[in-house]
Amino acid sequence: MNPVNRKKSLIDLLIHDLTGPISIISTTVNNLLSKEDKYGKLTERQRKNLDMVLRNANKAKVYLQDMIEVYRSEDGVIKKEEFMMEDAIKEAAYDAIEMIEPGFCEEFICNEKNDLEEILRRKDIYIKIEGRYRHIPFWHDRKKIEQILRNLITNALKYRKKEINIVIKGEDELIIIVEDDGSGIPLEKQTKIFKRFLFKNEKETQIDFGSGFGLSCVKSIIESMNGSITLTSEKDKGTKFTVCIPPLNK
Repeated sequence: MNPVNRKKSLIDLLIHDLTGPISIISTTVNNLLSKEDKYGKLTERQRKNLDMVLRNANKAKVYLQDMIEVYRSEDGVIKKEEFMMEDAIKEAAYDAIEMIEPGFCEEFICNEKNDLEEILRRKDIYIKIEGRYRHIPFWHDRKKIEQILRNLITNALKYRKKEINIVIKGEDELIIIVEDDGSGIPLEKQTKIFKRFLFKNEKETQIDFGSGFGLSCVKSIIESMNGSITLTSEKDKGTKFTVCIPPLNK
């Protein structure tokens, strides 16, 4: 086996073998947190530690999903399907918030109207869908679109000062805009934002290991879909990512 195939086989094995244990950790910890009547009452300190375990298990799960989707993209695997962008963006936003705030699932379930968009507005996350894809399904790989959205929303959640604006528009190409009001990225750092395994040098910038890995995956996936991603940012004036993706031919 040549080195490239050996490396790919090793990565496939790691992804396969890690997915199961991480899912078991997440499920077990979530049960301990949400079913005290069955497993026993938790102290505040125990709850905080379990919250931390769950949050990091969810992060690991997302990184694995990113890896899987990147390798699917590199192999040219595209699943064609019709889906409404409103459904995709809400699913992605839900997953992103749940990763940052592990208790979000319970908050949503306990909401009387079960209205996700209302809860998002209360968290200063605003969604606007206009143009063709407000009423007409988009034809592409839904999992890839949701992954792009989830990564961009997660990044915005980490660095916003107050609010996030998500805009979906386009008459042919799908255009996704995710904008936060955070500290922004200095111009000299912007060329590095899509590099993998990028470490943070300055606390006030938006560049760190997590966003570097996630955003590099996003860029790789978008390029495999013949799309593009651009970054607009200025120090202390927030960050905006704009993604353009052409629809697939039916």
